[in-house]
Amino acid sequence: MKQLLEIDNLSVQFTTNKGSFTAIQDISLKIGVGETICLVGESGSGKSVTSKSVMRLIDYENGHISGGQIILDGDDLTTLSQKDLRALRGKKMAMVFQEPMAAFDPVFTIGSQITEVIIQHKQGNREQAWERAVYLLKRVGIPEPEIRMNQYPGELSGGMLQRAMIAMALTCSPQLLIADEPTTALDVTIQAQILHLLQELKEEFNMSILLITHDLGIAAEMADKIIVMYAGQIVEQASVEQLFAKPHHPYTRGLLRSITTMDSNRSSRLFSIEGTIPHLSDLPSGCRFHPRCPFATERCVKDSPPLRNVNERLAACWYSEELVERADWQQHAGVVDTKTDIARKDQQSSDVIGEQVLTTETLFEVKGLSKFYPIGKGTFSRSKSYIRAVEDVSFSIKKGETFGLVGESGSGKSTLGRVLLQLEKATEGEVLFEGEDLSKLSSKGLQDARRDMQVIFQDPYGSVNPRWKVGDIIGEPFDIHESLSKVEKRAKVEDLLELVGLNRSIYDRFPHEFSGGQRQRIGIARAIALNPKFILADEAVSALDVSVQAQIVNLMQDLQKKLGLTYLFIAHGLNIVRHLSDRIGVMYLGKLVEIAPSEELFLHPSHPYTKGLLSSIPSTDPSQKRAWIEIEGEIPSPANPPSGCRFHTRCPAATATCKEVQPDLVQIREGHWTACHYPL
Repeated sequence: MKQLLEIDNLSVQFTTNKGSFTAIQDISLKIGVGETICLVGESGSGKSVTSKSVMRLIDYENGHISGGQIILDGDDLTTLSQKDLRALRGKKMAMVFQEPMAAFDPVFTIGSQITEVIIQHKQGNREQAWERAVYLLKRVGIPEPEIRMNQYPGELSGGMLQRAMIAMALTCSPQLLIADEPTTALDVTIQAQILHLLQELKEEFNMSILLITHDLGIAAEMADKIIVMYAGQIVEQASVEQLFAKPHHPYTRGLLRSITTMDSNRSSRLFSIEGTIPHLSDLPSGCRFHPRCPFATERCVKDSPPLRNVNERLAACWYSEELVERADWQQHAGVVDTKTDIARKDQQSSDVIGEQVLTTETLFEVKGLSKFYPIGKGTFSRSKSYIRAVEDVSFSIKKGETFGLVGESGSGKSTLGRVLLQLEKATEGEVLFEGEDLSKLSSKGLQDARRDMQVIFQDPYGSVNPRWKVGDIIGEPFDIHESLSKVEKRAKVEDLLELVGLNRSIYDRFPHEFSGGQRQRIGIARAIALNPKFILADEAVSALDVSVQAQIVNLMQDLQKKLGLTYLFIAHGLNIVRHLSDRIGVMYLGKLVEIAPSEELFLHPSHPYTKGLLSSIPSTDPSQKRAWIEIEGEIPSPANPPSGCRFHTRCPAATATCKEVQPDLVQIREGHWTACHYPL
C-alpha cells in the first residue's frame, strides 16, 4: 500500500509561563492511501496534539515541533512556512473539529464560509464555488441545501453543523481528512449517521482518515488500524481485529475492560482503571503507566519500555509476551466469564438487589405533565405560538429505583427533569413527591422539600463556583439548610469527600486543580450532603472518558445502596443507561413513547424509535457488525411538531393512520408501555 502520511519520531513541546513541557514524544505512525487509522486513549494522552501537529496548528498555541518529521505525500510539513502550509490546508489535508460551533464564524453565512475555501484555493470562480458548495451540502445529507447556504451557524442543529463542517473540509477533495472527536457532542442516532457518512465519503473520494476518539466502539466500527496513546506516547499499535481479539498492553486491556456493552452483566460492577492519567508536566519515571498498572514491577518503575514488535504488532511493555499467555488475560470486554461473575455477585448482594427490585412505594408520580414556552409575537398578540418542550407526560418513579430517561437532544429530557424539581413551573399537570403536589407548596415549603431532591449536572466545572474552595462548594447546602459551626461543617465535608473517594486534604483547594472525574465526584459530594431521597443525574457521565465513566457509575451505585437513593438518570449513552437503570423511559419530541424494565427494553424494543436508537450503538466487536436501522433526518422543531404520531416523519413503518392519529401510551406486556399503533 502506498503511504500518504508518515510521522517519524515526532516530539512536540509547549511553552507556558511555568516553563516548557513535552506534550508528545517519539510518535511514529503511517497512514496508507484510503486507510483509516484511529488514535485512542483517555483525555490528556496527546491525541489532539498529534493531529494538530500534522496541520501545524500547534504553532498558534505556543507549541513547536522539537524533533522528528511529518511527511505528507512527499512534503516535509515540519520545514514548511505558514504561507506554504496554508496552500496545503484544505487542499491536501483538512480537519473536522470536535465542536462545530467553534469552527464556524457565527457572523457569516454557511455558504460564504464554504465558498471562501474553494475560491482561496483557486478551485473555481464564485458561481462554480456556489454550485460545488450546494452539491457538497446535499452530498453530506443536509436537506434543502440552497436554503442552508444563506443561513448562519446558529440556525443549524449540532448534527447539521457537523455535516456542514465535513462539507467544508471536502471542498477541495483533500487526500487526508483528520477528524478530532467528530461525534462526541452528538446524539447516538446522529453519530451513527455521521460515521456512516464518513465511510461513504472515504470510498467516494479515496481519502485517508486519521480519526481521534475515546470511544472504542467507534474505533471498532471505523478503523483499519488502532493506535493507543497514553501520556504523550504510543503504547500499542495493531490492526482492529488483533487489538480487540487480544490486546498486548495492560492499558489497552484496561480500556477494553472499561467498555459497557449490550451484553455486559448488569449485576456486577463496571471495571475501571484505577487512578488518573498523569499531567504532562509531572510524569512518572520508567513506564508512564506503571502507577496504574496491576502488573508493574521494579523494572517498570525504573526503565521506560521501547515500542517493539511483539506477535506481529507493536507494544511498549516489558512483559507483553508473558502477560498475553496468562489464563486471566482475556477477561476484557465481551470475554468475561459472566456465569461465575453473576454467581459471585448473587452471593454478595442478593438481598440488596432484591430489596431494590421489590419496592413498590412510589416516590415521584407525574400526571399529564406539560411545559410550553411562548415564542414570537409579543404578549398582547392573540396568535401566540409555543415550543412544546414536554407534552402530556405521565409516569412514576419507585423508591430506591433508578429510572433511566433516553432520547435525542431536543426530546425534552432535561426540561422534564427541571420541572420535576420545580426549577421550572409546569404549564399543565401535577408532580407529586411522596404524595404531595409540589406546585402547591409555598416558597418556604419548596425550600424544605429541596433538601430531599438534588442534582448532579453534566458539566462538573460549569456547575461550581471556580472562585470557591472545594470545602465551601460541598458545604454550601449546610449553610442554607442547617446551622453548623465551622468545625462541624469541616468534619461533615471531609466525611463526604472520603465517601466519594477523594482525599480529605483537598478541602482548601480550588476546582481548576482537578480532573473532570474528580470534579464530578465533588459535584456528587455536594448533591448527597443533606442525605436526600432523590437525585436527578442529568448527563452526569457523558463528558467523561470511558474508564472515569465506569468509576463514577460504580460510585453512584455504591451510594444508592448505602444511602437508599432514588435516581432519575438522563443520558444518551444507552449502554450506561442499561447498566444503571431498573426501568427506562424513551422520549421523543416532548412525549414518552416507551417505558419498560431495562433488560426487557433492550431485548424486546416495541417502538420503531427505540429500535433505531439501539441499532445506532457502535458495536465493540469488529468481527460482528450489527445491522444498522437508520433513523433518517433530525428531530423536528418542538415549536411545530408533526400531526399524529410525532415520529411518523422519520419512521420506516409509518401509515396514513400514524400521520393523523396520535397513539396513546398503552401497556402491551407486564410493565411494558408503548405509544405506537403497530408495536413491534
